[in-house]
Amino acid sequence: MRKAPDLIICEHCDTVYRRRHLARGEVADCVNCGAVLERHQWLGIDAQFALIVASLIVFVIANVSPIVTLGFSGMMADTTLWGAVIAMWNDGAQIVAALTALTLFFFPLVQILLFGWVLMHARHGVRAPGFGMAMSTLVKIKPWSMIEVFMLGVLVAVVKAHTYFDVIPGPGVWAFGFLTVLITVFASHDPRNLWDVTKEVRR
Repeated sequence: MRKAPDLIICEHCDTVYRRRHLARGEVADCVNCGAVLERHQWLGIDAQFALIVASLIVFVIANVSPIVTLGFSGMMADTTLWGAVIAMWNDGAQIVAALTALTLFFFPLVQILLFGWVLMHARHGVRAPGFGMAMSTLVKIKPWSMIEVFMLGVLVAVVKAHTYFDVIPGPGVWAFGFLTVLITVFASHDPRNLWDVTKEVRR
């Protein structure tokens, strides 16, 4: 989306509008094609950075803690996300294991780290090195982060497994649930305003 100081251009149909102040919860849509032009930014840069730091901490907890513990005839067994990925790989489901690792670990981690990188510099009003590439990458990988889908799948699996086993949700699944909330809150914020609130560092 290309912007001038008081103008905003639709990135889909190139219709030009004069920017106006948006109240809390308001969204500016293009009257020509219906695309979202701009959203009210209810989170400041510092709040966004704090949210990303919290997401990184919760992400680490979610990946190192057991997701669920299963009990049967007095025997208990638990597994982490990576334990499940390795088990699927060893059972011959390499494609599913690879997709699970990408969508639940690598893509979310890259998303969190890139946001943290650009926001860390944006707090000082400047654009991070590689800012344009980072913003473009964030747009491309956002649809591939599927933690919400994973949480839905876990809930369904827990309900079904409870019929045959004693199922105890582990710290990992609670952490993934909290991470889903954090990502949902952050996703409601439009990161494109970082182009407006930061300046290129001249060398």
